[in-house]
Amino acid sequence: MTAPGAGHAPATPVTLGGVALGRLIAGHICLHACMAGMRLASPLMALREGYSALAVGVLLSLFALTQVFLALPAGRYADRHGFRRPVGFAVLMAACGAGLAFAFPVFGVLCLSALMTGGATGVASITLQRHVGRSAQSNTELKSMFSWLSIGPAMANFVGPLAAGLLIDQAGFRVTFLCLAGLPMLTWLWVRHTRELPPVPVKPGVVKGKAWDLMREPMMRRLMLVNWLLSSCWDVHTFVVPVLGHERGLSASSIGAILGGFALAAVAVRVALPLLAAHLREWVVVTTAMACTALLFAVYPFMHSAWAMAVCSALLGLSLGSVQPMIMSTLHQITPEERHGEALGFRLMAINASSVLMPMLFGSAGAVVGVSVVFWTVGAAVAVGSRSAWRLRPPHAVVGRPHDGHKS
Repeated sequence: MTAPGAGHAPATPVTLGGVALGRLIAGHICLHACMAGMRLASPLMALREGYSALAVGVLLSLFALTQVFLALPAGRYADRHGFRRPVGFAVLMAACGAGLAFAFPVFGVLCLSALMTGGATGVASITLQRHVGRSAQSNTELKSMFSWLSIGPAMANFVGPLAAGLLIDQAGFRVTFLCLAGLPMLTWLWVRHTRELPPVPVKPGVVKGKAWDLMREPMMRRLMLVNWLLSSCWDVHTFVVPVLGHERGLSASSIGAILGGFALAAVAVRVALPLLAAHLREWVVVTTAMACTALLFAVYPFMHSAWAMAVCSALLGLSLGSVQPMIMSTLHQITPEERHGEALGFRLMAINASSVLMPMLFGSAGAVVGVSVVFWTVGAAVAVGSRSAWRLRPPHAVVGRPHDGHKS
């Protein structure tokens, strides 16, 4: 098998400095924290207004729905226009979405806010990942830089829910939505001076294929399956914790802290990954993470206190937090550079199409058989899928980037 991206050296060897990368991470945190806070505040408000678990599942699914339709166009748009323009649109969309929830805090508007903040986060993520991936100079640097970048959403998933939970308890939902609406503006302050990379030269006469052509490669199919399974684990955890916490009488602050512990653990493991990048192999990390996740999903339903749930949540954060940098590194190695944005958009579209359906499925199943069965079913699927993760190991001849720290 020949990887689609084999032999495709980046067009321009531009190194992304530590300060520039730090500003991108800070911007990513602010925008993603807006969506993460909305994902906690919106379902809690719906539950307190008497809406069912199924309605909450529908609401949570809407955070992913816009990304299904925007991901591919956003990736192609980033391939054509670079960094600042798509990020600017994302900032505006997220701020308006959270602002609408502040102005009109009713269930229908919360649904619209979910669509807007979720879509904005997807557009920004694709653009950031493409920019950072093009700046990497070797496989080791690719893993290291994606590990640093992935700290952004992990930290945001700690800051957003925890801050939202505290604000809800102290000041109410409307103040919470107003504060969340201000976060995307901070994103623009951090990233507005980011230097654009030169466009990727396209060979004359080369016709760009359709996005689905990427799936002809077995490595891409395995990667998408593994990514979908692990994404489902994030979805089920995000959905079940507020429902379990509400059923067990936990406060919004406690629920936010449980979700925050998950995110903080993900941050911790992603801080460690760049230091170990030269010694890590993507398929080994992903396979190990899947095995650990399956085990934790088996025992999580037996945890009844807030502290026990927090421990399981943190362990899950360590396991699942290690995955995304490895997935992104593999994706950039097996796709041509001129299609990186499109491949990132295709990945995001696929996992968010699942995320639209999965919370509704979790809500329906949870109402019928209980959330424990949801945990066990997803955990079993992840255990079976770990075989595909191990098969992500590429032949030695399949290398998308050189390993000596210099681009060819």
